[in-house]
Amino acid sequence: MPELPEVEVVRRGIEPYTGAWRVTQVEVFDPRALKRHEGPVEDFIHTLTGATLLSAVRRGKFLWFPLDSDGDRSRALLVHLGMSGQLLLGDSPEQFGRLLRVGMRLESPDGTEIMLGFVDQRLFGSLAIDGLVDAGDGFPAGLGSQSLDIPRQARHIARDLLDSNVDIDRFVHALRRRKTGVKRAILDQQVISGVGNIYADEALWRSKLHYDYPANRLSPAKARELAANVQEVFLGALEQGGTSFDWQYVNVNGQSGYFSQSLNAYGQDGMACARCGSVIVREPFMNRSSFRCPKCQPRPRKQVS
Repeated sequence: MPELPEVEVVRRGIEPYTGAWRVTQVEVFDPRALKRHEGPVEDFIHTLTGATLLSAVRRGKFLWFPLDSDGDRSRALLVHLGMSGQLLLGDSPEQFGRLLRVGMRLESPDGTEIMLGFVDQRLFGSLAIDGLVDAGDGFPAGLGSQSLDIPRQARHIARDLLDSNVDIDRFVHALRRRKTGVKRAILDQQVISGVGNIYADEALWRSKLHYDYPANRLSPAKARELAANVQEVFLGALEQGGTSFDWQYVNVNGQSGYFSQSLNAYGQDGMACARCGSVIVREPFMNRSSFRCPKCQPRPRKQVS
């Protein structure tokens, strides 16, 4: 949390403030928010101040803003929201509260100003200035731009299932090669990006798959069905502004998403399965939890995790 739908909602919220908006001031209130920036705080501030945000681009859970710094377009502001990171729009630092880690003042060509604040309670998220490199496959690197370039720190992740340039055959092949449980496989951002615990459980419920079902035992047809269900869950979440269980995920205007009201598995332990009526159970999984219907998603005979 946040996962792909939440990051896409944030990208869409900030997109209107890119293209010609210039960063006029940067304040770093907590240097820990720059832990993935390869350089001192002063370098981050110097590089970003005066630069123009060219676009808002996303791949999986990564968000970036290519920069134009006096004609130099080789770098981007890279954002990862981690567990509780937020990008919010406002007027002044005081508006964001005590968890504001970085504040950036933006100005449009007509002189309109707005502040973009990075708020993060748990400090697993980060901002960084990163160099842009060719994504390597001849297609736009992410949603929101036609550029083939991607920040170097994000180049390792696979495309996501809402990317029009994603290769479904490649995803199916990569998934079926994994000698691990299917949930663990789809959480691997090098297999497919953007999937986290919430949407993994939802897609597996729709696919009637136990989280420990061996990925390498999936038929090509079942793997494609799972891909389609991930896509459908993502699209449904986007329509409702993402999933909010508490204040740790809100959009750029501080508003919650409502997809939590449409969840069939995640967080539904003790509730009746919407498909068969059995009671949804919660089980430990990779230092977190998995939610499933014991009847629709029976435990596989041979477990792998």
